[in-house]
Amino acid sequence: MQIFNPAPHFQPNTWPRPPACLPHARLEEPPAGARVAVAGLVLVRQRPGTAKGVIFLTLEDETGVSNIVVWQNIYERYRRAVVAGRLLRVTGRIQRENTVIHVVAEVVEDISYMLDDLLRADATVQPAPQTTSTRVLASLKPR
Repeated sequence: MQIFNPAPHFQPNTWPRPPACLPHARLEEPPAGARVAVAGLVLVRQRPGTAKGVIFLTLEDETGVSNIVVWQNIYERYRRAVVAGRLLRVTGRIQRENTVIHVVAEVVEDISYMLDDLLRADATVQPAPQTTSTRVLASLKPR
């Protein structure tokens, strides 16, 4: 896999689409209009009456949250995923409004089945490496 270091001269069509999902903490890197894929747990679904059929989703991954805009025609195509999905992958275009970043959905995939991997009995979970901050926090625990 190639590591890509973004540069300010990239245009939306020249921004490489990641082979996997972009972590939410890196959504400020692609230029406005760039096509990206993000994935995360659904925290919030909003369908305000004043939004003319637009649905707003908030997804969370291990690095932060992302705001997703789902227009009516996309909602009709991916309704089941938008309504019932617990874990979604969304491919769409970056939209910026001042400091707020949205992903305007083009494709919405329900990947909730991947959550089952977390519950498998044969899955081995490795403990996180202990860092200075975790050692300090551990020393503050009452005994």
